[in-house]
Amino acid sequence: MGSFTFFADRPVEKYRRTDKGLLVSILLLWGLGIFTLYICSPNTGLRLFNEKYYFVERQLVSSIIGFAGLVFFAFVPMDKIRKILPYIVVGTFLLCFATLLPGIGVEKKGARRWIRIPFLSTFQPSEAAKMMVVLFLANWFTKQNELSDSSERKILPAIIGLVAFVVVIIVAQKDFSTGTFIFLIGLSIFFISGEKLIWILPFALLAVPACILLISMEPYRISRVAAFFNPSEYTQTSGYQLFASKRAISSGGFWGNGFGSGLSKINYIPEVQTDYIFAGWAEATGFVGVIAYFAALVFFAWCSFKIAFTTPNRFASYGTFGCALSIVAQSILNCAVVCGAIPTTGIPLPFFSSGGSSIIMTLCMCGFILNASHCSAQDEVQNVSKYENVDINNLDGVVIENE
Repeated sequence: MGSFTFFADRPVEKYRRTDKGLLVSILLLWGLGIFTLYICSPNTGLRLFNEKYYFVERQLVSSIIGFAGLVFFAFVPMDKIRKILPYIVVGTFLLCFATLLPGIGVEKKGARRWIRIPFLSTFQPSEAAKMMVVLFLANWFTKQNELSDSSERKILPAIIGLVAFVVVIIVAQKDFSTGTFIFLIGLSIFFISGEKLIWILPFALLAVPACILLISMEPYRISRVAAFFNPSEYTQTSGYQLFASKRAISSGGFWGNGFGSGLSKINYIPEVQTDYIFAGWAEATGFVGVIAYFAALVFFAWCSFKIAFTTPNRFASYGTFGCALSIVAQSILNCAVVCGAIPTTGIPLPFFSSGGSSIIMTLCMCGFILNASHCSAQDEVQNVSKYENVDINNLDGVVIENE
């Protein structure tokens, strides 16, 4: 198979201003997420913590940290991000390992996905691993494209040396869905980077039997698959959450039940504030609200992928594509689970699901995309040695070729 690239003839343009449409879409989705938590989580918060808005308050605190991360990744120059990337990779590795250590890792329902942060709360390193893998591969393939001699290009270490290793650690935490998701995001960046497709084939062939094996190793995964194919037999067991979710969605009708006491069905969904919060939004706003949510998501996707395919900085292009794909694909997967279109997974809904780790890393990825929107052509020229003698103040007629 030959190689190709989506970014072969990107225009050399000067991006000076942050994409306002993207910023609006980010704030809109975040605001909708906070509002949905506000209307869906009071009963759960009152029952578990004797505080109606417990989850809303925690989400707001996490959002402050997340917006700080957004500002950091939005304004630190791309070349500086590439320089600190090794520290990000090593730090994320250590955090992922720490979940398996007694006294540091926190076990919930048989899974060790979190680490304890003194005097604060917990953090889920697998959420940070999503962004880390995206940036690592973006940087790796940017370096590979800068090599004129194909014999010097090294592809396998990028997949085997990091992505597969990260996936193994996350699966060891009993987070199969996140591990699989990161693996697929990694393959997607490999695909759009322009490398030979023959490299992907072995991993694609191994992925299917590996998934079947991992599913068969855990009884709860088998029951989830069984509940998906035969939901009527599991409405009171492993399929109860999905059964209650569907009932809440259908009760919303076309216009929804409003935002007050009419929301009764979501009270039957266990931990509605996490992975199944979209069912609460659907019950409250009905079909109209569901369409409005997907319109906002499509707008965010359009703004993000437009930046990915037009920004002249190759590292920013690959990184933006990976970050945008991670957020959009995760959103679609979560909605598909809530509606019963695919088997139940542990993938949260970005911007909406309660969880500090998710909202923090989602906003950090949004910051990177915003950064890419105001990258200038000068950033790319400065990073390519063959153009080191080019006057970057006069870029008319300069074409940055695809190596």
